Order: sequence, then C-alpha cells, then structure tokens
Amino acid sequence: MTATPTEGLNTIDTPFLAVDKTRFNANIARMRAYLQPFNVRLRPHLKTIKSVPAAALVMASKQDPATVSTLKEAEAFAEAGYTDLLYAVGISPQKLPRVLALQRQGVNISILLDSREQAEMVVAFCRENDANIPVYIEVDCDGHRAGLPADDPELVNIGRLLHEAGVEVRGVMSHSGGTYDCDTPEQLAVAAEQERKAAVAAAQALREAGVACPQVSVGSTPAALSFTHLEGVTEVRAGVYTFFDLVMAGIGVCQLDDIALSVVTTVTGHNKAKGWVFVDAGWSALSRDRGTAGQKVDQRYGVVCDERGRVIDDLLMSAVNQEHGILSMREGSGKALPDLPVGARLRILPNHACATAGQFQQYHVLDDANHLLEVWPRIQGW
Repeated sequence: MTATPTEGLNTIDTPFLAVDKTRFNANIARMRAYLQPFNVRLRPHLKTIKSVPAAALVMASKQDPATVSTLKEAEAFAEAGYTDLLYAVGISPQKLPRVLALQRQGVNISILLDSREQAEMVVAFCRENDANIPVYIEVDCDGHRAGLPADDPELVNIGRLLHEAGVEVRGVMSHSGGTYDCDTPEQLAVAAEQERKAAVAAAQALREAGVACPQVSVGSTPAALSFTHLEGVTEVRAGVYTFFDLVMAGIGVCQLDDIALSVVTTVTGHNKAKGWVFVDAGWSALSRDRGTAGQKVDQRYGVVCDERGRVIDDLLMSAVNQEHGILSMREGSGKALPDLPVGARLRILPNHACATAGQFQQYHVLDDANHLLEVWPRIQGW
C-alpha cells in the first residue's frame, strides 16, 4: 500500500515498525554482490520479512528460489505467484496435505527431514496420494541444531529409503548456527568453511550410494557473508541480511548504520532520580529477545536513535515491561542523559530483527527524509 509522500513519523501512532528503505535496498544489493563471484544461486529466507511487497525487492523474479519457515508463508507467497519454495523446518505429518495442495497448485515446493521416522511418513503419504514431494535431508554441520552429521550412516540409509520408494531426494541442507557464536572475520570464515565441507561431504556420500542429490544448500546470514569459496555448493540461504540487527552487528557482519529495521516510540515520562526515560514501546513491541547478552557488547533491549535514525551514544533500552520501555545510559558511560521531552519520537534498533518484526502486523516504509512511502503487510500465523 502506498502512502502520501508528505506523511511522516508524527502522523502514525506509536509504537510502530519502521523500515529505512535506502538501507534495506543497500543490504539486498550487498548480499547479491558478495555471492555473485561464487556462481551459486541465492535462496533468500523470507521468514525475516514475511511480506509479499518486501519480497518483491528481495527477489529478482517470482520464479527464483526462496525459503520459508511456515506453511502460512508458503501459501501467501504462492498466492502472490512465487513458485520455487523450500519449507525449511522439519516436516510433521499433519502438514503434508497442505504441502501437497501447494504442489498441485503448481508450486515447486520441497520439504526438510532428518530422520527415518519422517522419511517413512513421507513415503507412506506419497504412496497414499500418488504424489512425489521433493525432500532435502538436513545436515548437522556444527552441533548447533537439527540434522545428521555428514558421516552418519543413517543419512545414506534415509536417502536410499526415499530413493527406492520413488521419492525425489532433491538435496541436502545445512544451517551454520555456530556462526552466531563468532565475532571475528577469521572465526566466521572457519565456521563457514566447516559448513560447506559438511554439506558437500553429505551430498557426495548420497551420490556414491546411488542417490541423486542435485542441490547442496548452505547458509545463515553470517556464513553467507563469510564464505571464501563455495566449491560443491549450489545455493546459499540467508534472511536477516535484509534488515540486519544488533546481533549481526555484534558478530561483525554489519554496522549499526546498516540496520534497516527499528521500532519508533514516543517519550512518555521520566524518573530523573534514577536517570530513566519512559517510552511507549515495551516487550510487546521489541520482544524479549536478548541476543546480545552473550556478546562482547550487551545492548540490553535495543540501541536508541533519534527520530532520523541517528544513534544516540550510550543510550539503551535498558528494561522492558509489556507496554513500557525504560531508557537509561549504558553502565559506566559517564555521559549525561540527553534531554528527551515528553512527546519526542525515537527509534530503537532491535537485537533480533525476526523476533521484533514478529510483534507487528505491518511495516511503515520510510525514505531518507522520514516521509512515509508505503505500508507493507506482514504474514501472520503458521
């Protein structure tokens, strides 16, 4: 939905979710440029944006590959004309009819699994419904989450089970969650290479067992911006790069000035004795995500910016209640609390873009002059 160009922040009730369109577009261009020399395709993870209008900027065309984290996303993007989707959450039986319905609508949708139990369930469902739902087998590259180690014999056994039943094994998929524990380029490069090697080895094991495995899919935003080569890989997945956030800045793959997502809030009061400023955005707007708590710099619940998105040095959202945020100076700062009168508008940069965006039904998209350009609805539910 477009907006009148003269509309600005003060015309919208707070708290609301703002997207800096210039930064958003720059982040998308940066990822494309980084991966271009590697000759692999980007399969953006749309779980971060969860928005059809936003996807139109992220995706070069509706025929390009994309990743989703809910079937509600898959259904919404399919309705909008997107045709190549990977549902990258381990499959469960009650979701297979919805997957099949999408496939029969003409969507090239793949699912993810990492166990014999899931594989047997998919085989039985496909037989009962005269279907062939393509499968990616998840590979555990770093012990961070789900998947099978590349050298686990069960990975090949699952591949054979699917293949012999006539179910397409489209590829292997890994997620380098371990990159979130890194904070130097050297650590990130090592973690990214570890993921690449694991995924390629898993694909090779399947092929040697006679199981076709055309796709080798790797990624996370930190890894996608840290690979030094991608031999054997066919596609890279990433999502939060579109917005970035404080966790990504703490890892070192972006700067604060790259973060395109913020929560706009209004000053509602003060406790001068305690050095607190109250705003009307609490955890129901920011979420309770404390992703920077384990990093070298703890940003509490968010970094505070002025109305134009310029960082106010050492001012943090230090605490949250449901609808109240408390701003204060970083411990040990030595700087004075800025003068922020009741009614002043501020922006809060979030720890985790996905979690914060999930608190809202829409984005307000702003230009460099703080004019409202568009409103992008978000996809809700599962």
